[in-house]
Amino acid sequence: MSRRGTAKKKTAEFDPISCSRVVNMLVNRMMKHGKKSLAYQNFLSSRTYKVPVAIPLPQGILLAIRWLLEASRKRSGTSMTSQLSSELIDAASKKRGKAIRKKEETHKRAEASRSFAHFR
Repeated sequence: MSRRGTAKKKTAEFDPISCSRVVNMLVNRMMKHGKKSLAYQNFLSSRTYKVPVAIPLPQGILLAIRWLLEASRKRSGTSMTSQLSSELIDAASKKRGKAIRKKEETHKRAEASRSFAHFR
């Protein structure tokens, strides 16, 4: 048996600016010759990119339902049943409607930022 004491587990401290441990760990990895302020400047001036990611089937169904309900609420009509039915008919048969337009916009944005897919 070892007579040494066990080492205490080190946890990353919180970042003073964003109050996040992950940001603090990232800045510590980016430190240049012990100059943490320089690493913070490099981190803050970097850009964030929207990286397209394929979503799983249950999440896609949830998004479709959410978009259909949102589009049907914005439609003019007397009751929610008529609004929802007209939105479903437009989406299924005519391939138009606000929910379909939202899906196409999302696909366009993903296609436009496809070059950033390797950042994942």
